[in-house]
Amino acid sequence: MSTDINEQRKALRDAALHFHEFPKPGKLEIQPLKPLGNQRDLALAYSPGVAAPCEEIANSPEAVARYTSRQNLVAVISNGTAVLGLGNIGALASKPVMEGKAVLFKKFAGIDVFDLEVDEADPKKFIDAVLPLWPTFGGINLEDIRAPDCFEIEEALRERMPIPVFHDDQHGTAIIVGAAVLNGLELAGKTIAEAKICVSGAGAAAIACLNVLVGLGARHENIWVADKDGLVTHRRDDVSDKWRSQFRRETDATTLAEVFDGADIFLGLSAPGVLKQEMLAKMAPKPLILALANPTPEIMPELAKEVRPDAMVCTGRSDYPNQVNNVLCFPFIFRGALDVHATTINEEMKLAAVRAIARLAHEPGLEVSPSGAPAVYGPEHIIPNPFDQRLILRIAPAVARAAMESGVAKKPIENWDAYRDGLNRFVFRSGLVMKPIIDRAQGKGKRIAFADGEDERVLRAAQVLLEERIARPILIGRPAVLEARIERFGLGIRPGVDCEVINPEDDPRYRDYVSLFHSLVGRQGVTPDTARTIVRTNTTVIGALAVKRGEADALLCGLQGRYIKHVRDIRSIIGVRDGVTDYSAMSMLILPQGAFFLTDTYVNQNPSADEIVAIALQARDHLQRFNIPVKAALLSYSNFGSRDGDSAFKMRDAYAKLKAIAPDLVVEGEMQGDLALNETLRDRYVPDSALRGEANLLIFPDLDAANLSMTLLKEMNSALAVGPILMGTRAPAHILAPSVTSRGIVNMAAIAANEAVGAEG
Repeated sequence: MSTDINEQRKALRDAALHFHEFPKPGKLEIQPLKPLGNQRDLALAYSPGVAAPCEEIANSPEAVARYTSRQNLVAVISNGTAVLGLGNIGALASKPVMEGKAVLFKKFAGIDVFDLEVDEADPKKFIDAVLPLWPTFGGINLEDIRAPDCFEIEEALRERMPIPVFHDDQHGTAIIVGAAVLNGLELAGKTIAEAKICVSGAGAAAIACLNVLVGLGARHENIWVADKDGLVTHRRDDVSDKWRSQFRRETDATTLAEVFDGADIFLGLSAPGVLKQEMLAKMAPKPLILALANPTPEIMPELAKEVRPDAMVCTGRSDYPNQVNNVLCFPFIFRGALDVHATTINEEMKLAAVRAIARLAHEPGLEVSPSGAPAVYGPEHIIPNPFDQRLILRIAPAVARAAMESGVAKKPIENWDAYRDGLNRFVFRSGLVMKPIIDRAQGKGKRIAFADGEDERVLRAAQVLLEERIARPILIGRPAVLEARIERFGLGIRPGVDCEVINPEDDPRYRDYVSLFHSLVGRQGVTPDTARTIVRTNTTVIGALAVKRGEADALLCGLQGRYIKHVRDIRSIIGVRDGVTDYSAMSMLILPQGAFFLTDTYVNQNPSADEIVAIALQARDHLQRFNIPVKAALLSYSNFGSRDGDSAFKMRDAYAKLKAIAPDLVVEGEMQGDLALNETLRDRYVPDSALRGEANLLIFPDLDAANLSMTLLKEMNSALAVGPILMGTRAPAHILAPSVTSRGIVNMAAIAANEAVGAEG
């Protein structure tokens, strides 16, 4: 067994070293925000143009937030004296950790970071080195500094710097522990004022945790603290600093074990194995165990459960439920503080974060947890998962509001709806593009039939659709299975009450569905017996029949089975729109520079010029629903007649027909992809083109080109894909990608509902 563990550790170490070295050393780099493509750009970015913002800031210091990146820039600063799991390894060796912290800030909250490793162990000299840096940053995140130096450093910098200073090792852990304690006590039916708390560890994180718990209502007389030298008591003469001394007790006991009887909470921030099973057996009913030593906790969860199956256990590990991970809070606390130009991060802001995190654990998750376990509030889920995308949506506004109410916000938020909308767009990159679609669908009550109604992603999406009033789901699935899964995932949907259910095994409309289906496909080799079987087993057919009968306004399907098979089922029942020869598919890719629409990415292998014209016009109509001005490019290997061939001829013909049919459509071609996106290159061929800037609707000559381009762009740019959007159907129907997320299903349901609204005129 030990050999296997050693091999696993070596494999992880080798992988981590490769990860940090290739393709470029490190984990972050600096990228310019503004173009530097010509002499004018240089003159604006540097001399002489840069003098203008400098003068504005000199006259009004608050203008620095308008003209520089300072307000979104945080310094992660360490001297490497207490690196998690590694100890005092020094400033230089701590740099990979600080770079890691920087990428977490950027990934989870969109905050830029400079990491600063200061080679100074003396706290006073460290303070003197950091203090003059405040003009550079909107906030300071102190990291991995040993206790008690970290207390002195943070206290001095907070008093003397006009920006937020936050030692995450203390306060980040404390905030998450506070949330876990609130929910753990709630589940146990206890109050924090009466809870007995036993603590192993008296370092920076432990003291900060206790301060937060006291702020939440814990009583000093109920708190017992021990460090490596035993209980912190008045009998000891080695506990003189003001931070630990507040938790000294009058007692003859010398060890934590002696005072463990009836403890409600164990908080461990010390060393592996210090919590013994015999100690755990002495605790009160439904104890909360916070064993946070890393990587090996004070007691392993399985050992705790052997003795106390009623215990709720939190660790710092990602392979167990209830992971206490600082990424749950620090990016979002800074996000809220920076957004209101807070001068500090005070106790009110920390407690607001505690309560926001605790409340979020009560809500069912939009996505499945990384472990695959359902995120349902209870003993195995008392704090949210670190990757819950809603953390920023809950914590940042709570922190910002607390900053305003406590008087430390220099730029209060005036429009909370707009602020939350901006956060939502950051979390869900599709938010900005999807907003007009969702706004138009909300409150209209359009009914969306979900062929894969039993799928967890669909159930989670259905809850969002109901909560946000985007659409009314119709779930196709077995009622017993739906109810069991809804309960398992902790969702609030009530099948048959909040949403309609079509039961494939026993629905009173079954005979009518079979009769209609056979009338539509009976002359395509489908016998009555086959029709009965299909209507029992093919949920896409059931959903399409519901749309055909007017019992649903739109259909979403496709999580199981081949795309083209779903196309055939939809075509045979719902049919093709008048004036359209066949279906086509449009995919949206959301890239850093904007949203791009690509056609036809799934259906037509080699469309004719007339079919390309029809595809372009249908795509134009969809972009108009997104409130996006259409700038179309007909793509080819040829640039405006530079080469001949069937594909080039087809795209030239399509261009001529489009200009004749839709003269107001901004379209150009035929041309290669780089010309479609680069106006300077395009002007060399057609300087007077109506297409300016980048094309946003890319129309390909065949399925090979479209699908390959779409999949390559998506992977190479980590693009967010929305769609495919099926076009040309007589009623809205879309085939989901099997890899779609719950949020992706919400987006497609909104698109379908929007189409249904538009069909009403």
